[in-house]
Amino acid sequence: MKNKKYKIVAVGGGTGLSTLLRGLKHYDVDITAVVTVSDDGGSSGRLRNELGVLPPGDIRNCLVSLSEEESLMTKLFKYRFPKKGALSNHSFGNLFLTALSSVSGGFDKAVANASDVLAINGKVLPVSLDNVKLKATLINGKKVQGESKISKSKSAISQVEIYPKNAKVSKDVIDSIINADCVVLGPGSLYTSVIVNLLFDGFVTALKKTKALKIYICNIMTQVGETTDFNLTDHIKALEKHSYEGMIDIALVNNGKISVPIVRRYAKKCSVPVYVDKKSYNNIKILRKNFVSKTQYAHHDFTKLAETIFQLVRAK
Repeated sequence: MKNKKYKIVAVGGGTGLSTLLRGLKHYDVDITAVVTVSDDGGSSGRLRNELGVLPPGDIRNCLVSLSEEESLMTKLFKYRFPKKGALSNHSFGNLFLTALSSVSGGFDKAVANASDVLAINGKVLPVSLDNVKLKATLINGKKVQGESKISKSKSAISQVEIYPKNAKVSKDVIDSIINADCVVLGPGSLYTSVIVNLLFDGFVTALKKTKALKIYICNIMTQVGETTDFNLTDHIKALEKHSYEGMIDIALVNNGKISVPIVRRYAKKCSVPVYVDKKSYNNIKILRKNFVSKTQYAHHDFTKLAETIFQLVRAK
């Protein structure tokens, strides 16, 4: 069915998910972005602590990525107030979603209404409407609470949990996963942007039920603390540890050359390209391609990612 409009569910948070969405929106596909809600830092963290709303930052970024980038509302959503006064470093989009949540009668309704305002190409869903805290057990045995503190830890992570443990995944998210043609995990921080979504009650069950192609986009570089010294197998094992063995059908891995100056700059922060080891991957197909962007950062090129994912779904 070459003319079918494929349903793609992209799961994650941070800049990784919004980057992927910028590429996917140019294809004739039905996009649903499932976004983590555990952020407790920056503007999102302040609004969460002061007003009790779900963190709007990652949601805002995904809405902007799926919108018409030159619209006035899109520019407003991106606007960040100066680092002075009561609104210091707050994003207009974060404040808009917070106010709209109160006016609309719920965060999910606010996101839906903001989607209409921005006329986005797709749908954005918070993974859950439950207010949760993320906790991590590090390899050195230390326990850390809060996404912002976890991401800054120096020791690699052994396991993460959410509290309350019975926090439930949104029904809309479950339905989207079960009816999807493809579910994409990543790119993004392995534990705090990707794995955290797997922890909500009902998410893994939906992954087991769906007939969708499941793709994992491995990060180009290791991340200090979260994935220090991790190779590809370590990334996959971490995902399976928090879900089930064999959850991934295809892993996308960069084999494009990263310039020496960029590698050296990352190395100063103990971040290195993810090594693709030769171990068995439990029938997971490893697809190695040049995914690196032509920027001053070792980031994914959203055009290359989107094209590869679309071709894989068509060939399913």
